[in-house]
Amino acid sequence: MLSMAFRAPRRETGRMLTRRTLLTSAVAAAAGARLRIDVAASAPQHAVVVRAGDDRTKTHLKLLGVTPFDVKVSTGDSAGALFVCEHRDMGKGGPVRHLHLEQDEWFYPIKGEFLFEVGDETFRLQPGDSLFAPRRVPHRWACVSDPGTIAIALQPAGTIERFFTTIGSLPSRPSPDALAEIFAAHGMQVLGPPIDIR
Repeated sequence: MLSMAFRAPRRETGRMLTRRTLLTSAVAAAAGARLRIDVAASAPQHAVVVRAGDDRTKTHLKLLGVTPFDVKVSTGDSAGALFVCEHRDMGKGGPVRHLHLEQDEWFYPIKGEFLFEVGDETFRLQPGDSLFAPRRVPHRWACVSDPGTIAIALQPAGTIERFFTTIGSLPSRPSPDALAEIFAAHGMQVLGPPIDIR
């Protein structure tokens, strides 16, 4: 009889909310709140300063042996919530067409001009412009001036920092199949070649 007293209509399905469903929902909400508290507790409790031209990890990678890459906010700095990097004084070119399954990406040119393709749209960005590329939307970009500098933020960080460390350890571009495997291991899909800027 008690369970009948707790029944209330559920808008999305039209079914009644039972006592079991109510208790299960309360437990799930409490677990979610606990998870948020645990993530907040594991995040550093101090500021992180990375000076111009510096790399948070002190590695100064060159992606595929060519593109300068500096970490500005590491995955550990935000307990996995955010990753920020900078391609400083890079030459012309950019990554293959790809998509991120679980990450949104934000771009902020600092120097030079950049061409972006996001979904079916094309954009030219100058210093001070920004572009948001949502997860699961195909995109690619290229520096079209020489040199160019761009800051990129990815949220949540996932394993993107390990992806860049892997790419940074390669002396040159691997075969298309090997590159696709590296992308896939970090929650991304390769969908096509880089932008041709010739």
